[in-house]
Amino acid sequence: MRPRSRKSRILGLLPSWLVTTRLPARGRRLFLTFDDGPDPEHTPRVLDLLGQHGAKASFFLVGDQAVRHPGIVRRIVAEGHAIGNHSWSHPLMTSLPLSEQLHEIDRTDEALAAFDGRKRHLFRPPSGALPFKLLLHFARERRTLAYWSYDSHDYARLPAQALLPKIRSRPPRAGDVVLMHDDNRETTEVLARLLPEWTRQGYVVQAMPAPVPRRAEVEGA
Repeated sequence: MRPRSRKSRILGLLPSWLVTTRLPARGRRLFLTFDDGPDPEHTPRVLDLLGQHGAKASFFLVGDQAVRHPGIVRRIVAEGHAIGNHSWSHPLMTSLPLSEQLHEIDRTDEALAAFDGRKRHLFRPPSGALPFKLLLHFARERRTLAYWSYDSHDYARLPAQALLPKIRSRPPRAGDVVLMHDDNRETTEVLARLLPEWTRQGYVVQAMPAPVPRRAEVEGA
């Protein structure tokens, strides 16, 4: 397992307002993120675990799933977690023209605004696939793409007893943005073991900071 990919390291060289991979640690902090939800079976269990350990996280939601399971999204927001944009239907962005990419993003932002009142959200492209034209669009809009610096590889669906030693052998460090997924049982089993370990190690587990609205958005509110 390689939790720190070459792509994440390269993206980390770009301005942090454009692409966020790591964040200032401000002490021993980990920034926990979950992709591909909300899942009606597994997301509530993840929320239970976070609540038990006083941890916060960012949930990068698929828009279609969010409108299908609004009660879960309301719970995520009510319990102090952040929600982010993970596209409407989880396509491979590199297979779509820019206009369709933007439609996926805008439609999801509109759906998520009904839950947290924000017009724009951090966006994480499905599977991390980032077309160059989309990157340029975000640069022009001064909008932030949310990546990660630590990949847990939980999407491999390895049993917890197989994945845990891999994570422990190369653990996250202060300031890391940790990628996980809230759509499978294996993640919840791994998380149930990792959260108390991280707490004992002195880490504070929190969500990624929300994007700062542009002045035009504030004035138009």
